[in-house]
Amino acid sequence: MNAEQITSSVLVATGAVVALAAVLSALARRIGQPPVIGQVLAGIVLGPSVLGQLPGDPSSMLVPDEVLPHLGVLGQVALVLFMFSVGCELDTSLLRHQGRTVTTVSVAALVVPMAAGVALGWLAVGTGIAPAGASDGWVFPLYLAVALSITAMPVLASIIRDRGLSGTVPGTVATASAALTDVVGWLVLAGVVALAGPHGRSPAVLLGLLACYLPAMAALARPVLRRTSAIPGVLRDGPLVAAALLSGWATHALGLHAVFGAFLAGLLMPRAGDGSPDRELVSWADRMGGLLLPVFFITTGFSVDIGGLGPEDALLLPALLAVATGAKLGGCALAARLGGRTWRESAVVGALMNTRGLTELIALDVGKRAGLLDDRWYALLVVMAVVTTAMTGPLLTWWHRDGGDGPGQRAAHPAPAAGPGVPGHGPCEPGGGAAPGRAAADRAELWSARRSKS
Repeated sequence: MNAEQITSSVLVATGAVVALAAVLSALARRIGQPPVIGQVLAGIVLGPSVLGQLPGDPSSMLVPDEVLPHLGVLGQVALVLFMFSVGCELDTSLLRHQGRTVTTVSVAALVVPMAAGVALGWLAVGTGIAPAGASDGWVFPLYLAVALSITAMPVLASIIRDRGLSGTVPGTVATASAALTDVVGWLVLAGVVALAGPHGRSPAVLLGLLACYLPAMAALARPVLRRTSAIPGVLRDGPLVAAALLSGWATHALGLHAVFGAFLAGLLMPRAGDGSPDRELVSWADRMGGLLLPVFFITTGFSVDIGGLGPEDALLLPALLAVATGAKLGGCALAARLGGRTWRESAVVGALMNTRGLTELIALDVGKRAGLLDDRWYALLVVMAVVTTAMTGPLLTWWHRDGGDGPGQRAAHPAPAAGPGVPGHGPCEPGGGAAPGRAAADRAELWSARRSKS
Protein backbone atom coordinates (compact mmCIF):
# COMPACT_ATOMS: atom_id res chain seq x y z
CA MET A 1 0.00 0.00 0.00
CA ASN A 2 1.22 3.50 -0.76
CA ALA A 3 1.05 6.46 1.59
CA GLU A 4 -2.29 7.70 0.26
CA GLN A 5 -3.92 4.28 0.68
CA ILE A 6 -2.58 3.96 4.23
CA THR A 7 -3.88 7.43 5.10
CA SER A 8 -7.28 6.56 3.66
CA SER A 9 -7.44 3.30 5.63
CA VAL A 10 -6.44 5.03 8.87
CA LEU A 11 -9.19 7.61 8.43
CA VAL A 12 -11.83 4.98 7.64
CA ALA A 13 -10.87 2.76 10.57
CA THR A 14 -10.77 5.68 12.99
CA GLY A 15 -14.13 6.98 11.79
CA ALA A 16 -15.70 3.53 12.06
CA VAL A 17 -14.57 2.93 15.63
CA VAL A 18 -15.54 6.48 16.72
CA ALA A 19 -19.06 6.07 15.28
CA LEU A 20 -19.58 2.57 16.68
CA ALA A 21 -18.14 3.59 20.06
CA ALA A 22 -20.59 6.51 20.25
CA VAL A 23 -23.55 4.20 19.57
CA LEU A 24 -22.43 1.46 21.97
CA SER A 25 -21.52 4.01 24.67
CA ALA A 26 -25.03 5.48 24.48
CA LEU A 27 -26.51 1.98 24.74
CA ALA A 28 -24.24 1.21 27.69
CA ARG A 29 -25.47 4.29 29.54
CA ARG A 30 -29.10 3.34 28.89
CA ILE A 31 -28.58 0.01 30.64
CA GLY A 32 -26.67 1.54 33.55
CA GLN A 33 -23.14 0.75 32.37
CA PRO A 34 -20.21 3.19 32.10
CA PRO A 35 -19.56 4.39 28.53
CA VAL A 36 -16.12 2.77 28.47
CA ILE A 37 -17.83 -0.63 28.21
CA GLY A 38 -19.34 0.41 24.87
CA GLN A 39 -16.02 1.83 23.68
CA VAL A 40 -14.11 -1.33 24.50
CA LEU A 41 -16.77 -3.46 22.84
CA ALA A 42 -16.55 -1.27 19.72
CA GLY A 43 -12.91 -2.21 19.23
CA ILE A 44 -13.64 -5.89 19.90
CA VAL A 45 -16.60 -5.95 17.50
CA LEU A 46 -14.51 -4.47 14.68
CA GLY A 47 -11.64 -6.89 15.34
CA PRO A 48 -11.16 -10.60 14.67
CA SER A 49 -13.40 -11.64 17.59
CA VAL A 50 -16.64 -10.58 15.83
CA LEU A 51 -16.27 -8.90 12.44
CA GLY A 52 -13.36 -11.16 11.54
CA GLN A 53 -15.59 -14.23 11.94
CA LEU A 54 -17.90 -13.17 9.10
CA PRO A 55 -17.43 -14.51 5.55
CA GLY A 56 -14.75 -12.64 3.66
CA ASP A 57 -13.11 -11.36 6.89
CA PRO A 58 -14.43 -7.74 6.79
CA SER A 59 -12.17 -6.98 9.75
CA SER A 60 -9.03 -7.32 7.61
CA MET A 61 -10.68 -5.29 4.86
CA LEU A 62 -11.36 -2.48 7.34
CA VAL A 63 -7.85 -2.54 8.80
CA PRO A 64 -5.29 -4.26 6.54
CA ASP A 65 -2.13 -5.63 8.11
CA GLU A 66 -0.07 -2.78 6.61
CA VAL A 67 -2.24 -0.19 8.37
CA LEU A 68 -2.29 -1.70 11.85
CA PRO A 69 1.25 -0.52 12.84
CA HIS A 70 0.32 3.07 11.94
CA LEU A 71 -2.81 2.85 14.07
CA GLY A 72 -0.67 1.36 16.83
CA VAL A 73 1.56 4.44 16.87
CA LEU A 74 -1.46 6.74 17.07
CA GLY A 75 -2.86 4.55 19.82
CA GLN A 76 0.30 4.93 21.87
CA VAL A 77 0.17 8.72 21.50
CA ALA A 78 -3.44 8.55 22.69
CA LEU A 79 -2.39 6.55 25.76
CA VAL A 80 0.34 9.04 26.62
CA LEU A 81 -2.10 11.96 26.54
CA PHE A 82 -4.72 9.95 28.44
CA MET A 83 -2.32 8.98 31.22
CA PHE A 84 -1.20 12.61 31.47
CA SER A 85 -4.84 13.56 32.09
CA VAL A 86 -5.21 10.77 34.68
CA GLY A 87 -2.19 12.13 36.54
CA CYS A 88 -3.62 15.67 36.39
CA GLU A 89 -6.97 14.53 37.82
CA LEU A 90 -5.66 12.80 40.94
CA ASP A 91 -7.00 14.74 43.90
CA THR A 92 -4.77 14.36 46.94
CA SER A 93 -7.10 16.58 49.02
CA LEU A 94 -9.47 13.59 49.25
CA LEU A 95 -6.91 11.80 51.39
CA ARG A 96 -7.73 14.20 54.21
CA HIS A 97 -11.28 12.86 54.43
CA GLN A 98 -12.04 9.54 56.09
CA GLY A 99 -8.30 9.07 56.66
CA ARG A 100 -8.50 5.88 58.70
CA THR A 101 -10.83 4.11 56.28
CA VAL A 102 -8.95 5.36 53.20
CA THR A 103 -5.66 4.05 54.55
CA THR A 104 -7.15 0.67 55.43
CA VAL A 105 -8.91 0.28 52.07
CA SER A 106 -5.87 1.44 50.10
CA VAL A 107 -3.61 -1.10 51.76
CA ALA A 108 -6.16 -3.88 51.21
CA ALA A 109 -6.71 -2.80 47.59
CA LEU A 110 -3.02 -3.38 46.92
CA VAL A 111 -1.97 -6.18 49.26
CA VAL A 112 -4.88 -8.62 48.92
CA PRO A 113 -5.15 -8.63 45.08
CA MET A 114 -1.37 -8.68 44.74
CA ALA A 115 -1.08 -11.67 47.05
CA ALA A 116 -3.83 -13.43 45.11
CA GLY A 117 -2.14 -12.53 41.82
CA VAL A 118 1.21 -13.91 42.93
CA ALA A 119 -0.44 -17.14 44.08
CA LEU A 120 -2.38 -17.49 40.82
CA GLY A 121 0.72 -16.67 38.79
CA TRP A 122 2.79 -19.30 40.56
CA LEU A 123 0.00 -21.83 40.06
CA ALA A 124 -0.09 -21.01 36.34
CA VAL A 125 3.68 -21.39 36.10
CA GLY A 126 3.62 -24.67 38.01
CA THR A 127 0.87 -26.18 35.86
CA GLY A 128 2.37 -25.02 32.59
CA ILE A 129 -0.48 -22.70 31.57
CA ALA A 130 1.50 -19.48 32.04
CA PRO A 131 2.51 -17.44 28.97
CA ALA A 132 5.49 -18.63 26.95
CA GLY A 133 8.72 -17.46 28.57
CA ALA A 134 7.19 -17.43 32.07
CA SER A 135 8.26 -20.95 32.96
CA ASP A 136 10.37 -19.73 35.85
CA GLY A 137 11.06 -16.60 37.85
CA TRP A 138 8.90 -14.05 39.61
CA VAL A 139 8.13 -11.69 36.70
CA PHE A 140 4.80 -13.13 35.51
CA PRO A 141 3.38 -13.68 39.03
CA LEU A 142 4.37 -10.11 39.95
CA TYR A 143 2.82 -8.72 36.78
CA LEU A 144 -0.40 -10.65 37.40
CA ALA A 145 -0.41 -9.27 40.94
CA VAL A 146 -0.37 -5.70 39.61
CA ALA A 147 -2.97 -6.50 36.94
CA LEU A 148 -5.44 -7.77 39.54
CA SER A 149 -4.95 -4.71 41.77
CA ILE A 150 -5.81 -2.07 39.14
CA THR A 151 -8.73 0.33 39.73
CA ALA A 152 -9.89 2.62 36.90
CA MET A 153 -10.15 6.15 38.31
CA PRO A 154 -12.02 7.74 35.35
CA VAL A 155 -14.61 4.96 35.20
CA LEU A 156 -15.00 4.94 38.98
CA ALA A 157 -15.57 8.72 38.99
CA SER A 158 -18.23 8.33 36.29
CA ILE A 159 -20.08 5.62 38.25
CA ILE A 160 -19.93 7.65 41.46
CA ARG A 161 -21.41 10.65 39.69
CA ASP A 162 -24.13 8.69 37.88
CA ARG A 163 -25.17 6.83 41.05
CA GLY A 164 -25.47 9.98 43.17
CA LEU A 165 -22.52 9.00 45.38
CA SER A 166 -20.54 12.23 45.01
CA GLY A 167 -19.81 13.56 48.50
CA THR A 168 -21.08 10.45 50.32
CA VAL A 169 -18.82 8.43 52.56
CA PRO A 170 -18.51 5.38 50.23
CA GLY A 171 -17.90 7.60 47.19
CA THR A 172 -15.24 9.66 48.93
CA VAL A 173 -13.49 6.62 50.41
CA ALA A 174 -13.45 4.77 47.07
CA THR A 175 -12.22 7.80 45.12
CA ALA A 176 -9.46 8.63 47.59
CA SER A 177 -8.36 5.00 47.89
CA ALA A 178 -8.28 4.59 44.11
CA ALA A 179 -6.18 7.75 43.80
CA LEU A 180 -3.62 6.43 46.27
CA THR A 181 -3.49 2.92 44.79
CA ASP A 182 -3.16 4.38 41.27
CA VAL A 183 0.11 6.07 42.17
CA VAL A 184 1.56 3.03 43.93
CA GLY A 185 0.24 0.58 41.34
CA TRP A 186 1.81 2.33 38.36
CA LEU A 187 5.14 2.65 40.14
CA VAL A 188 5.06 -1.06 40.98
CA LEU A 189 4.15 -1.88 37.38
CA ALA A 190 7.10 0.17 36.20
CA GLY A 191 9.34 -1.90 38.45
CA VAL A 192 7.88 -5.16 37.13
CA VAL A 193 8.44 -4.07 33.53
CA ALA A 194 12.00 -3.19 34.48
CA LEU A 195 12.46 -6.68 35.91
CA ALA A 196 11.37 -8.08 32.55
CA GLY A 197 14.62 -6.63 31.18
CA PRO A 198 13.50 -5.13 27.85
CA HIS A 199 16.02 -3.71 25.39
CA GLY A 200 18.76 -5.93 26.77
CA ARG A 201 19.30 -3.85 29.91
CA SER A 202 19.60 -5.54 33.27
CA PRO A 203 16.72 -5.04 35.73
CA ALA A 204 19.10 -3.43 38.24
CA VAL A 205 20.13 -0.79 35.70
CA LEU A 206 16.53 -0.06 34.73
CA LEU A 207 15.38 0.23 38.33
CA GLY A 208 18.35 2.50 39.06
CA LEU A 209 17.52 4.74 36.10
CA LEU A 210 13.89 4.89 37.20
CA ALA A 211 14.94 5.76 40.76
CA CYS A 212 17.00 8.66 39.37
CA TYR A 213 14.29 9.82 36.96
CA LEU A 214 11.56 10.22 39.58
CA PRO A 215 13.34 12.76 41.82
CA ALA A 216 14.79 14.51 38.77
CA MET A 217 11.30 15.08 37.40
CA ALA A 218 10.10 16.33 40.80
CA ALA A 219 13.05 18.71 41.24
CA LEU A 220 13.58 19.98 37.70
CA ALA A 221 10.41 19.50 35.69
CA ARG A 222 7.83 20.54 38.26
CA PRO A 223 8.87 24.24 38.36
CA VAL A 224 8.75 24.32 34.56
CA LEU A 225 5.31 22.69 34.52
CA ARG A 226 4.09 25.16 37.15
CA ARG A 227 5.13 28.15 35.05
CA THR A 228 3.75 26.59 31.88
CA SER A 229 0.35 25.86 33.40
CA ALA A 230 0.03 29.52 34.39
CA ILE A 231 0.20 30.64 30.75
CA PRO A 232 -3.27 31.80 29.69
CA GLY A 233 -5.32 30.33 26.85
CA VAL A 234 -4.12 28.33 23.89
CA LEU A 235 -0.52 29.41 24.41
CA ARG A 236 -0.40 26.87 27.24
CA ASP A 237 -1.63 23.89 25.22
CA GLY A 238 1.46 23.23 23.12
CA PRO A 239 4.00 23.27 25.97
CA LEU A 240 1.89 20.97 28.16
CA VAL A 241 1.33 18.46 25.34
CA ALA A 242 5.06 18.60 24.67
CA ALA A 243 5.77 17.97 28.37
CA ALA A 244 3.54 14.87 28.36
CA LEU A 245 5.08 13.50 25.16
CA LEU A 246 8.67 14.23 26.17
CA SER A 247 8.23 12.68 29.59
CA GLY A 248 6.74 9.64 27.88
CA TRP A 249 9.72 9.54 25.54
CA ALA A 250 12.11 9.72 28.51
CA THR A 251 10.68 6.65 30.25
CA HIS A 252 10.51 4.83 26.92
CA ALA A 253 14.18 5.62 26.39
CA LEU A 254 14.89 4.17 29.83
CA GLY A 255 13.38 0.89 28.64
CA LEU A 256 9.93 1.34 30.18
CA HIS A 257 6.55 2.17 28.64
CA ALA A 258 5.84 5.78 27.68
CA VAL A 259 2.67 5.88 29.83
CA PHE A 260 4.76 5.94 33.01
CA GLY A 261 6.42 9.22 32.07
CA ALA A 262 3.14 10.78 30.97
CA PHE A 263 1.42 9.78 34.23
CA LEU A 264 4.27 11.25 36.26
CA ALA A 265 4.14 14.51 34.29
CA GLY A 266 0.43 14.83 35.03
CA LEU A 267 0.96 13.97 38.68
CA LEU A 268 3.53 16.78 39.00
CA MET A 269 1.19 19.43 37.60
CA PRO A 270 0.57 22.24 40.14
CA ARG A 271 -2.39 21.93 42.49
CA ALA A 272 -4.16 24.08 45.04
CA GLY A 273 -2.84 24.32 48.58
CA ASP A 274 -5.10 21.48 49.77
CA GLY A 275 -3.91 19.18 46.97
CA SER A 276 -6.97 19.51 44.71
CA PRO A 277 -6.28 19.84 40.97
CA ASP A 278 -6.92 22.96 38.95
CA ARG A 279 -10.41 22.61 37.45
CA GLU A 280 -9.59 24.41 34.20
CA LEU A 281 -6.41 22.37 33.75
CA VAL A 282 -8.27 19.10 34.37
CA SER A 283 -10.96 20.04 31.83
CA TRP A 284 -8.28 20.80 29.24
CA ALA A 285 -6.38 17.58 30.00
CA ASP A 286 -9.61 15.58 29.65
CA ARG A 287 -10.23 16.96 26.17
CA MET A 288 -6.66 16.31 25.07
CA GLY A 289 -6.68 12.82 26.61
CA GLY A 290 -9.83 11.82 24.75
CA LEU A 291 -8.82 13.29 21.40
CA LEU A 292 -7.17 10.19 19.91
CA LEU A 293 -8.32 7.59 22.41
CA PRO A 294 -10.73 5.79 20.04
CA VAL A 295 -7.70 4.71 18.01
CA PHE A 296 -6.47 2.73 21.01
CA PHE A 297 -9.69 0.72 21.02
CA ILE A 298 -8.99 -0.33 17.44
CA THR A 299 -5.56 -1.67 18.39
CA THR A 300 -7.02 -3.34 21.48
CA GLY A 301 -9.77 -5.00 19.48
CA PHE A 302 -7.35 -6.27 16.86
CA SER A 303 -4.95 -7.54 19.52
CA VAL A 304 -7.49 -9.79 21.21
CA ASP A 305 -9.28 -12.75 19.67
CA ILE A 306 -11.84 -13.97 22.18
CA GLY A 307 -12.96 -16.63 19.75
CA GLY A 308 -9.48 -18.10 19.94
CA LEU A 309 -9.92 -19.15 23.57
CA GLY A 310 -10.10 -22.94 23.80
CA PRO A 311 -12.22 -25.33 25.86
CA GLU A 312 -9.53 -25.47 28.55
CA ASP A 313 -10.16 -21.75 29.19
CA ALA A 314 -13.75 -22.50 30.21
CA LEU A 315 -12.40 -23.26 33.69
CA LEU A 316 -9.49 -20.82 33.72
CA LEU A 317 -11.59 -17.74 32.96
CA PRO A 318 -14.14 -18.28 35.80
CA ALA A 319 -11.26 -18.99 38.18
CA LEU A 320 -9.54 -15.77 37.10
CA LEU A 321 -12.77 -13.79 37.55
CA ALA A 322 -13.37 -15.35 40.98
CA VAL A 323 -9.85 -14.55 42.20
CA ALA A 324 -9.89 -11.01 40.78
CA THR A 325 -13.33 -10.17 42.20
CA GLY A 326 -12.90 -11.95 45.51
CA ALA A 327 -9.54 -10.34 46.23
CA LYS A 328 -10.44 -6.81 45.18
CA LEU A 329 -14.11 -6.53 46.13
CA GLY A 330 -13.93 -8.77 49.16
CA GLY A 331 -10.63 -7.37 50.43
CA CYS A 332 -11.70 -3.73 50.10
CA ALA A 333 -15.14 -4.37 51.61
CA LEU A 334 -13.64 -6.08 54.65
CA ALA A 335 -11.07 -3.29 55.01
CA ALA A 336 -13.78 -0.63 54.89
CA ARG A 337 -15.69 -2.52 57.58
CA LEU A 338 -12.56 -2.66 59.73
CA GLY A 339 -12.19 1.07 59.10
CA GLY A 340 -15.51 1.73 60.83
CA ARG A 341 -18.03 1.72 57.98
CA THR A 342 -21.30 -0.24 57.95
CA TRP A 343 -21.50 -3.49 56.00
CA ARG A 344 -23.60 -1.86 53.28
CA GLU A 345 -21.21 1.06 52.88
CA SER A 346 -18.32 -1.39 52.86
CA ALA A 347 -19.94 -3.45 50.10
CA VAL A 348 -20.37 -0.30 47.99
CA VAL A 349 -16.71 0.61 48.49
CA GLY A 350 -15.65 -2.90 47.47
CA ALA A 351 -17.80 -2.87 44.33
CA LEU A 352 -16.45 0.51 43.28
CA MET A 353 -12.83 -0.51 43.85
CA ASN A 354 -13.40 -3.64 41.71
CA THR A 355 -13.94 -1.38 38.67
CA ARG A 356 -10.99 -1.83 36.28
CA GLY A 357 -12.06 -0.41 32.91
CA LEU A 358 -9.69 1.37 30.55
CA THR A 359 -6.86 1.68 33.06
CA GLU A 360 -6.64 -2.10 33.21
CA LEU A 361 -6.51 -2.29 29.40
CA ILE A 362 -3.56 0.10 29.41
CA ALA A 363 -1.73 -2.06 31.96
CA LEU A 364 -2.45 -5.11 29.79
CA ASP A 365 -1.09 -3.30 26.74
CA VAL A 366 2.06 -2.51 28.71
CA GLY A 367 2.41 -6.16 29.71
CA LYS A 368 1.91 -7.46 26.21
CA ARG A 369 4.44 -5.07 24.70
CA ALA A 370 6.93 -6.06 27.39
CA GLY A 371 6.49 -9.74 26.49
CA LEU A 372 4.79 -10.62 29.78
CA LEU A 373 1.54 -11.79 28.16
CA ASP A 374 0.78 -13.99 25.17
CA ASP A 375 -2.40 -13.74 23.07
CA ARG A 376 -4.27 -16.21 25.27
CA TRP A 377 -3.60 -14.47 28.59
CA TYR A 378 -4.16 -11.07 27.01
CA ALA A 379 -7.63 -12.18 25.86
CA LEU A 380 -8.43 -13.68 29.27
CA LEU A 381 -7.45 -10.54 31.13
CA VAL A 382 -9.31 -8.27 28.70
CA VAL A 383 -12.50 -10.26 29.36
CA MET A 384 -11.79 -10.04 33.10
CA ALA A 385 -11.44 -6.24 32.86
CA VAL A 386 -14.71 -5.85 30.97
CA VAL A 387 -16.70 -8.22 33.22
CA THR A 388 -15.47 -6.77 36.53
CA THR A 389 -16.30 -3.26 35.29
CA ALA A 390 -19.73 -4.28 33.99
CA MET A 391 -20.72 -5.96 37.27
CA THR A 392 -20.31 -2.78 39.32
CA GLY A 393 -23.63 -1.20 38.32
CA PRO A 394 -25.78 -4.31 38.88
CA LEU A 395 -24.11 -4.94 42.25
CA LEU A 396 -24.87 -1.40 43.42
CA THR A 397 -28.48 -1.77 42.27
CA TRP A 398 -28.84 -5.15 43.98
CA TRP A 399 -27.50 -3.93 47.33
CA HIS A 400 -29.83 -0.93 47.30
CA ARG A 401 -32.91 -2.44 45.69
CA ASP A 402 -34.95 -1.48 48.76
CA GLY A 403 -34.73 2.23 47.86
CA GLY A 404 -33.55 5.08 50.04
CA ASP A 405 -30.76 7.55 49.53
CA GLY A 406 -28.17 5.03 48.42
CA PRO A 407 -26.51 4.54 45.06
CA GLY A 408 -28.74 4.31 42.05
CA GLN A 409 -30.96 7.19 43.22
CA ARG A 410 -30.25 10.89 43.22
CA ALA A 411 -29.77 12.39 46.65
CA ALA A 412 -32.35 14.78 47.99
CA HIS A 413 -29.82 17.60 47.98
CA PRO A 414 -28.07 18.11 44.64
CA ALA A 415 -24.30 18.16 44.68
CA PRO A 416 -22.53 21.47 44.04
CA ALA A 417 -21.15 22.35 40.64
CA ALA A 418 -18.19 20.38 39.39
CA GLY A 419 -15.11 21.25 41.34
CA PRO A 420 -11.83 19.90 42.58
CA GLY A 421 -13.19 17.89 45.47
CA VAL A 422 -13.90 14.78 43.42
CA PRO A 423 -12.17 14.16 40.11
CA GLY A 424 -14.24 15.33 37.17
CA HIS A 425 -15.04 13.42 34.07
CA GLY A 426 -12.37 11.30 32.49
CA PRO A 427 -11.67 11.23 28.74
CA CYS A 428 -14.07 8.32 28.40
CA GLU A 429 -16.78 9.60 30.70
CA PRO A 430 -18.37 12.92 29.75
CA GLY A 431 -19.53 15.06 32.60
CA GLY A 432 -18.01 16.49 35.73
CA GLY A 433 -17.63 15.36 39.30
CA ALA A 434 -18.97 17.19 42.30
CA ALA A 435 -17.02 18.86 45.03
CA PRO A 436 -17.85 17.68 48.52
CA GLY A 437 -19.32 20.94 49.81
CA ARG A 438 -21.37 21.47 52.92
CA ALA A 439 -24.55 20.08 51.33
CA ALA A 440 -22.70 16.99 50.15
CA ALA A 441 -21.17 16.47 53.58
CA ASP A 442 -24.60 16.71 55.20
CA ARG A 443 -25.97 14.26 52.65
CA ALA A 444 -23.13 11.83 53.36
CA GLU A 445 -23.81 11.93 57.11
CA LEU A 446 -27.55 11.47 56.56
CA TRP A 447 -27.00 8.55 54.17
CA SER A 448 -24.54 6.90 56.57
CA ALA A 449 -26.92 7.32 59.53
CA ARG A 450 -29.85 5.82 57.63
CA ARG A 451 -27.82 2.85 56.40
CA SER A 452 -26.37 2.13 59.84
CA LYS A 453 -29.93 1.45 60.99
CA SER A 454 -30.51 -1.06 58.15
